[in-house]
Amino acid sequence: MDIIHPLDRYLRTDRLPHIWCPGCGIGIVISAMLRAIDRHISEGHFTQDDVATVSGIGCTARATLYLNFDSAHVIHGRAIPFAIGLKVIKPNLKVIVIGGDGDIAAIGGNHLLHSARRNMDITVIMVNNMVYGMTGGQVAPTTPMKVYTTTTPYGNLEYPLNLIKLVSSLNTNYVARASVTHPHLIERYIYNALSRDGFSFIEVISICPEVFGRHIGFRNPVELFNKLKSMIKFKAKPSIDESDIVWGKEIVLGEYVNEYKSGFIKLLYGS
Repeated sequence: MDIIHPLDRYLRTDRLPHIWCPGCGIGIVISAMLRAIDRHISEGHFTQDDVATVSGIGCTARATLYLNFDSAHVIHGRAIPFAIGLKVIKPNLKVIVIGGDGDIAAIGGNHLLHSARRNMDITVIMVNNMVYGMTGGQVAPTTPMKVYTTTTPYGNLEYPLNLIKLVSSLNTNYVARASVTHPHLIERYIYNALSRDGFSFIEVISICPEVFGRHIGFRNPVELFNKLKSMIKFKAKPSIDESDIVWGKEIVLGEYVNEYKSGFIKLLYGS
């Protein structure tokens, strides 16, 4: 007797198995996202046909290839402008951008800024593993200071980009940080993001055991996962000033911005 997982209808199962490495956190994020979507669908808020996903290039961006929604896999860093165009033309869609910290914060960073300031009605999920995992472990905009990468052999000397602070300073409705160590929070925050108009940004702290972990001395995914978990602290109403990430120090999860201002689509169409 075949056993069908309840989330299988949201997956292109003929494309499995996936490409992600053993221990990678991306699967945890996608699973939580699908549970959040499924909850909305089961509650009658929208249908599967109302969901569209967009991604660029990178490990996380490959997710759209496995998702059974109308999806677009576009060039590096350009998922957000593609998603904006889709939302403007098809305003009834729930448009979700899925990408890594390199795709969203580096080459796509300018698009992130302007989508947030417009309070554009899309949800951006950025999986932050603090390194360029697909291309060999180079330093990323979010790599913590003093951490070894293939391009910072003496440790990263650059201050990392704090996307929570950055996006929160703009005209956005929702900013949250979750972690793969706490999947129920990922699901909760994505559900909340999809429940409102305007721009929503969710950073999910993840692990890359094959590159980030091995480079800094963790021999297996479990050790890296447990290290990350020991650093995580949840707060119901965290302060923006608590959002900096220093490897080895406390990483605060929570909803940093939670507002219900009119989104761009409502202003555009006057409804």
